[in-house]
Amino acid sequence: MTSTTVRTGVLQRPIWHALTTRQNGLAAGTPRARRFPPDVSPFAATAQDDPASLADLAPLAGPGQALLFLQEGPIPTPPGFVEEFRGPGVQMTATCIDPPASSTDVLDLGEDDAADMLVLATLTRPGPFLSRTNTLGAFVGIRDESGRLVAMAGERLRVEGHTEVSGVCTHPQARGHGHAALLSGIVAGRILDRGETPFLHAIATNRTAIDLYTRLGFVVSRDISVAAFRRP
Repeated sequence: MTSTTVRTGVLQRPIWHALTTRQNGLAAGTPRARRFPPDVSPFAATAQDDPASLADLAPLAGPGQALLFLQEGPIPTPPGFVEEFRGPGVQMTATCIDPPASSTDVLDLGEDDAADMLVLATLTRPGPFLSRTNTLGAFVGIRDESGRLVAMAGERLRVEGHTEVSGVCTHPQARGHGHAALLSGIVAGRILDRGETPFLHAIATNRTAIDLYTRLGFVVSRDISVAAFRRP
């Protein structure tokens, strides 16, 4: 498997670097504050945590809408928003992957699978997954004998030299078969084969997920803060 080098600077504020580089075409906002389209992701970020940048977030969310932030260090509450959630996370990266044995059951997912992907993500809640989240990158999945999508994993944030593994989830009735490890390993391996470094995020208390990714070859590279704020 191809090895890569982690460029840690761009991962300190991964949402900002995604929206100002490789995913700039999806960005809405100003030179100081940006967000993804509301049907793609609630992710938003600022260039800095100064008052002017934080003030630029207000027009990016309508009444009742929430913005989700992910960055190293404390996340200040933007003016005009109320805190909905705040917690610690970890960021993990891999320079090589030891994936489980592949399977002929793994499928490349496309637009025809979007509705089933949304159903699975809504049930399992692997993180924010909206009607067009599937357009952020390539996804793979597994269907059971009835044709139901029971597991998937894919790509989300893209920054210089890196692509995030995300959307990893398994239907409750299909757990215990190694689907999450298999699909995460395939996605991460493809990222490495492109000459990029795979990275991902997990809630710091989710030891099950962290242990799974560690077995694949990921290591914790930094603590990360997660916070959601809603416009009243």
